Amino acid sequence: MSAIKRQPNAVKTSNVKSMAIVGGVIVIGAVLLFAYLMWYVAPEENLESVKVVAVTESGCIGETFDGYSVNIGECDASPGEWVTAYVDQKAKERAALMNPTN
Repeated sequence: MSAIKRQPNAVKTSNVKSMAIVGGVIVIGAVLLFAYLMWYVAPEENLESVKVVAVTESGCIGETFDGYSVNIGECDASPGEWVTAYVDQKAKERAALMNPTN
């Protein structure tokens, strides 16, 4: 026989506690990531004047004063007219990050 006596319950309890800690960290990380993504994609719409560039089957495409193209939805305007529409500011920020001007 061996001089070391092992207790099988001590190994199982330690394993369960470490798995609970790892699971808790994963759940907290997933919740934080989900909350960040919901904040990032939530629209922040402001009323702006846009110039209608094109009319498509998915709605009117307008250009804002600062040069961003946005889909403003259904409208009764023709290309070249100025209309007031809600524009998602976060979409403009993401477009600026994806298409730098410098």
